[in-house]
Amino acid sequence: MHRAGFPPATAASPPLHHPVPQHVSTIPMMRSPPPPPGSAAGYTSNNMNNYAPQQPVPGGGVGGMTPISHPAYGIGAGGIGAGFFNDHTAQMGLQVGRTAYMAGQEYVEQNLFKYINITALKHYFNVSNGYVLTKLGLVLFPWRHKPWSRAGGQRTGANGNVETYFLPPRDDVNSPDMYIPVMAFVTYILFSTLLAGLAGNFRPDLLGSTATTAFAILLFEILGLKFGCYLLNISNDSQLLDLMAYSGYKFVGIIVNMIASRLGSSILTWTVFFYTFASLAFFLLRSLKYVLLPDNTTDNPRVSTTYAMARSQKNRRTQFLFIYSYVVQFIFMWILSSKTGGVVKVPAGKA
Repeated sequence: MHRAGFPPATAASPPLHHPVPQHVSTIPMMRSPPPPPGSAAGYTSNNMNNYAPQQPVPGGGVGGMTPISHPAYGIGAGGIGAGFFNDHTAQMGLQVGRTAYMAGQEYVEQNLFKYINITALKHYFNVSNGYVLTKLGLVLFPWRHKPWSRAGGQRTGANGNVETYFLPPRDDVNSPDMYIPVMAFVTYILFSTLLAGLAGNFRPDLLGSTATTAFAILLFEILGLKFGCYLLNISNDSQLLDLMAYSGYKFVGIIVNMIASRLGSSILTWTVFFYTFASLAFFLLRSLKYVLLPDNTTDNPRVSTTYAMARSQKNRRTQFLFIYSYVVQFIFMWILSSKTGGVVKVPAGKA
């Protein structure tokens, strides 16, 4: 189908004109911020929309290009971040932070370190993998171990006097440590909560109550030991830290009891409990001898001279050591093991 053409233009028809833009705007290209005027990589004088070609500089920025300097991004001749560290506000903030850190450190040293001897405490954490394995075996199987006396030496002090000292745990298996008691204490809390969850007796407050009970027993035990040592006139340079270390070894046997309780046999559970109790009591009886009965230089190298202890005083100390090692440890181990089901089974569904 043929379509007719347009009619011819007449004098009455207006002329056609193309629209002319009134406001000319140039859309800039999306590129990095331009360098400052006068730079070698500035704009060309003929075209303000295009950058001048830049030459690669060996060892320059990424891809061999010269890093662009712009104060808004904190990038200068020193590289990324150089503008930030040269800023006066940043320098003032760093100085304030450094001053606050030094003030906090000084406060801790003046208040916390006044009650805790950090240097002496580090001695009890100076352990090795070999020592930990040997010590665990000694706590659980102490029957044939000899000797029980701690190893020590002599050194010249700052004032020129000869001082005696004990070797650290990594060099002496008979030396008490804090690493095993602390790790056993934490493991006891977590493992008891895990066993309660497996038995369907988990409660949100179980973790806190278990930790509180264990810590209260340890605190009561240490206070009782210190009171007994005071009544018996027993003094030692590192007595408190030694007693804290020895009081925590019971958790090793308690963890073994908890594992045995999962096997489902009450006979096996009670057998393991009595064995771990007997091994711990024997271990404490032999190890605490140098603390509660320091009557010669063989048991305690810090005693400079040998002295004779009165028979009645020695008998009282021996009885105190026996009661602590057997009676007190049996009660505390039974309480801690019963709380987690390590001795007495908790029926399912009962808290």
